Amino acid sequence: MDWQTLIDEPAVIATAVLILGVVIGYLVGRLNEELLTASGVPEAVEGTPFERTAQSLGTSTVEIVARLSAWFIYGIAVLTAIHIAQLLDTDAFWLRVTEFIPQVFVAVLVMIVGFIVADKSELVVSEYLRSVKLPEVAVIPKVVKYTVLYVALIIALGQIGVHILALLILLAVYAAGVVLVGTYAFQDFLVSSAAGIYLLLNQPYGIGDRIRIGDQTGIVQEVDLFVTKIEDDSEEYIVPNRKVFENGIVRVRE
Repeated sequence: MDWQTLIDEPAVIATAVLILGVVIGYLVGRLNEELLTASGVPEAVEGTPFERTAQSLGTSTVEIVARLSAWFIYGIAVLTAIHIAQLLDTDAFWLRVTEFIPQVFVAVLVMIVGFIVADKSELVVSEYLRSVKLPEVAVIPKVVKYTVLYVALIIALGQIGVHILALLILLAVYAAGVVLVGTYAFQDFLVSSAAGIYLLLNQPYGIGDRIRIGDQTGIVQEVDLFVTKIEDDSEEYIVPNRKVFENGIVRVRE
């Protein structure tokens, strides 16, 4: 077999196309990253939900966009190489590709929305629990965030035809584990919330009352679901509501 015959072999041409596609994809990815950085995109997206989520995963918006552009070219190179090498039935293959592309688009859209919703959920939960001075509470926003991301991943994989039964079973096991571990780890949190409900419904004291809880005396500044805030001589005490029940309440009359 001479060189001309070897060069004309479909497998050789397909391999060359694949190698060329990998090189071009890498160069395009690097070029896009440089162009986006030079145009000030990192500063423009700083602080956005997607950027915060990307940073939590060890990457950035610019890197994700650059990699997507590179992967797009890799995909075209692979499809073209398969077509040239005639590894599959051409008509059926391209029909499947045209059906698959919209599914991929929807899956990517679901993941992007999932990242944004997960980030927003983490911020909302963090803000809601900001006044709760229990160490276990700090992990709740992260649990909410990654739960949303996991659900988004399941939906996205389902869009591209991946069997997700095992992932759904894993999600159910994960949810059961969170409930069991959470019930044990957050006993103080649950007790404080239950006590807070009782205090809000019965109002044994209100804002402006001077009370004593254990060794802490002051004027009530705020009562919420989890804590009671009292202030005395420019010092603010944040008392978990469970301690209100454990230590009892003394209303100080002037």
